[in-house]
Amino acid sequence: MSKEYVNSICGMCSVRCPIKVEVVDGKAQYIQGGKALKGSLCPRGAAGTALTYDEERPQHPMIRTGERGEGKWKQVSWDEALDYVADKIKEIQEKHGKDSILFSDRGGPFRDHYRAFLRGIGTVNYNNHDSACARNVQNAALSVFGFGRKGVSYDFGNCKHIVLQQRNVMEAINVAECNNVLNALDKGAKLTVIDIRANVPATKADNFFMIRPGTDYAFNLAVLNVLINEKLYDKDFVAKWFDGLDDLKAFVQQYTPEWAEQETGIKAESIVAFCRELAEAAPSVIWHPGWMTARYGDSFWMTRMIYLTNALLGAIGAKGGLPFMGKPGDAGAKGLQSFMNLYPKPEGKRVDGIGWMEGRKHYDAGPGLVNLAYDAIVSGEPYPIKAYICHRHDPLMAFPDVDDVKAMWKNLELLVVPTFSWSDTAWFADVVLPISPFLERDSIIMTKNGPKPGFVMRKRAMEPVYDTKAIWEIYSGLAKRFGLDEIAFDKVEDLWKFQLEGTGYTIEDFAETGSVSLASEAIYKPITDQTFKTPSGKVQVFDKKLEEDGLQSLLPYKSPEFPPADKFRITFGRCALHTQGHTVNNSLLFERMPENTLWINTDKAKAMGVETGDTLNVSNNGYSAEIKAFVTDFIHPDAVFMIHGFGHTLPCESRAKGRGAADNQLMPKGIKKYDKGGGAISMQEHFVTVSKS
Repeated sequence: MSKEYVNSICGMCSVRCPIKVEVVDGKAQYIQGGKALKGSLCPRGAAGTALTYDEERPQHPMIRTGERGEGKWKQVSWDEALDYVADKIKEIQEKHGKDSILFSDRGGPFRDHYRAFLRGIGTVNYNNHDSACARNVQNAALSVFGFGRKGVSYDFGNCKHIVLQQRNVMEAINVAECNNVLNALDKGAKLTVIDIRANVPATKADNFFMIRPGTDYAFNLAVLNVLINEKLYDKDFVAKWFDGLDDLKAFVQQYTPEWAEQETGIKAESIVAFCRELAEAAPSVIWHPGWMTARYGDSFWMTRMIYLTNALLGAIGAKGGLPFMGKPGDAGAKGLQSFMNLYPKPEGKRVDGIGWMEGRKHYDAGPGLVNLAYDAIVSGEPYPIKAYICHRHDPLMAFPDVDDVKAMWKNLELLVVPTFSWSDTAWFADVVLPISPFLERDSIIMTKNGPKPGFVMRKRAMEPVYDTKAIWEIYSGLAKRFGLDEIAFDKVEDLWKFQLEGTGYTIEDFAETGSVSLASEAIYKPITDQTFKTPSGKVQVFDKKLEEDGLQSLLPYKSPEFPPADKFRITFGRCALHTQGHTVNNSLLFERMPENTLWINTDKAKAMGVETGDTLNVSNNGYSAEIKAFVTDFIHPDAVFMIHGFGHTLPCESRAKGRGAADNQLMPKGIKKYDKGGGAISMQEHFVTVSKS
């Protein structure tokens, strides 16, 4: 028996934690966290072996033979699949133009190679999944700081007061962040959680504010009212680096804690006490701006107020607060060489209108808004989209109303899905290109920005079980067919050598831990005149770009809609055991959590004669599903809640099929309902009927 350990990177969610894989006789047997995590890992990461050995994942390239979604496929070779895709793309581009190709992914640090491919074939239409996640946060950061949300990091380990609002750090897990939060709490830091239900962080909180759904913006306005009127802000920071305090002060005067109590249900005296606690801990305060903020119509402005609050407290750039993200150059190092720089940036206008269309000029153009790009598939305006590469992305699970989204795709001539697991989108595709799961694939080297920036390498722990390929292999194969020889590689070592050229590091430097650290100590960059990329060079209350797009930097608050009689606002979220819908059919994780439940308030349940474990029917939009009740005091009575990603219908998923309910099916034509400030879909602005089965 031979045994070895391989340092790599987890791929069970988008965090990509470092891992150490035990390999016995060429097969991965056990996964633990890497050296930086001292062995700790979340349950999803630990279940990575079940993904590799899953007989129900895509095992070979396939081309559709029946109708879309019918499940009739022809198994083909990789050459046949890649020839087919390349020939169709060339045909479509010749007829409809270079930009007629749409691409979306789940973002992340491994994009550089395939984004170079997109540049090479000339399409401007790269998108990611973020309109169903954190796009409001990205655009809020841009509107306040002039740089995006990843321009700051979160120094949880040195923080004195952590505020979690629309960020569930202990269930939507980043292992390092989770550990740092727990360490901070052990050292005496306070934790405040603002949510419509008591999630896991709420059970550890000093302050838990169970807020009325849809009123987060009201709460944040009242906090600003107290901080400003009681002069609890960092006067030195504000004098140097904050532009617009007087205007902000005038705006929030009407939003008193007493007013907020009526809106949110949070007592006025609790809001005031909370503000004073923040001021006491400042500047070592982190009010997290949120992750999945695709919730309400004003979530962008909610997040703007979070960033402005952090700034008022002097937490921006501060130790224990939100220090500026360290990059290789900040450590005196040279960054990785980019494949994208091999080709010019396409000059076309984005099909989603980002950056040029009225009302859409203020959005971040980098990954755009794929939900708006779908309109062009339907209308052909401003030009037609005829091919869609949906890379490791499942819009039919992520976006509201499956049938509505499918109808928007009707005019596509080609839908290609590179994926390592079955999904609703893959099942609907014309071509499935199976990606090797993370234990079976190498990836391009990633840059890990942060207090201690570095480079991290994913090495395959074992050979592929089935006829699958690494992502770089798939796009190298396509690149060859387009004559893009500069990015057509046969060996991963050649990719790595290209990336490391000029850095002073070699592949051998990654042998011991799988990573290279570029800084021995945490980097805390001081604020300079060049820090904030705004016209004033300061944190800005008023955003000229936003205003020129016909939107208000300071949006007057509007009360949310109450649930109609006998209905509930549908809300959803994450848990530690599953990554959206991607892991529901994983045998190990299915065993621990085979279906979701419907959280319902005790008083509401009592009136309906419902107890925990009873089967309920939840319905809207012509969709209904049976789901078991979880009755609790710790959810707001206006809402019901379920974990996202269940309610699978695919025949190829024997475990997940028919288990639980799909929240996205309860949101009729919801893709059209989006936050105009930040661009994210407003997915918790829908109401459902609940009855006892």
